[in-house]
Amino acid sequence: MVDISDKEMSVVEHLHELRRVFLVSIVAVVVFAIAFFFARDFFLGIVKEPVASLGYDLQFLGVTEPVMTYFRLSLYLGFLAALPIILWQVWSFILPALKRDERKYFTIFVVLSYLAFIGGVAFSFFVVYRLGVQFLLRFAGEELMPMLTLANYVSFTIKFTLPFGLVAQLPLAAYLLAKLGVVTRAFMIKIRKHALLVIVIVSAMLTPADLLTCLLLATPMYSLFELSILIVGMVEKRKAKAREKAEREAEAAETA
Repeated sequence: MVDISDKEMSVVEHLHELRRVFLVSIVAVVVFAIAFFFARDFFLGIVKEPVASLGYDLQFLGVTEPVMTYFRLSLYLGFLAALPIILWQVWSFILPALKRDERKYFTIFVVLSYLAFIGGVAFSFFVVYRLGVQFLLRFAGEELMPMLTLANYVSFTIKFTLPFGLVAQLPLAAYLLAKLGVVTRAFMIKIRKHALLVIVIVSAMLTPADLLTCLLLATPMYSLFELSILIVGMVEKRKAKAREKAEREAEAAETA
């Protein structure tokens, strides 16, 4: 754990501490990944449930495809499980640079950030991804039989769910930046079109070349951006009311 005293650290000490943060984070991911690898059948059953519930199963085309896919899935789950440790390491590295009253708020931010990330991933998989995959498979009709390979399916699942965890940070980050006065509602509205374009481009890069899947990914992500605009607006209204109250109190004190 980093010494949270206010003494200054040299550049070399900062680099050593940063190296320790990376090493601890990597070890945590690897340890959790190994644990998930031994429980791979259980978690693969959860991942393939959207297609298994329709009576379909996954195939593999190469001899090494199953083991490599298990490694990939285990690393992803290991990262999700180790994320609290990773965030704690980042928090401990930044902590000495924060003022004492800022440390409490940053701790809350770290906890909420993890909950938002996991919540975004869970929502994307159990709601958006599940409904989207089942809709697309049903849309193909009973005359066609899908050839779903293990590697492609797991890779698609990871690419689909991970962005939701990242984008779920947006409302939280918007709230923090609005409190600090870095962003405003007017600024968020100004970049709305640019944000939509970026979201569509990223969604198209992460999903197969079909419009429907892209929309399944882009729509909730853009909804979070709109939610961020509302949050920034609420923060601005509260700050405006606080300023008005302070001004009234100052005027009352002057006239008294």
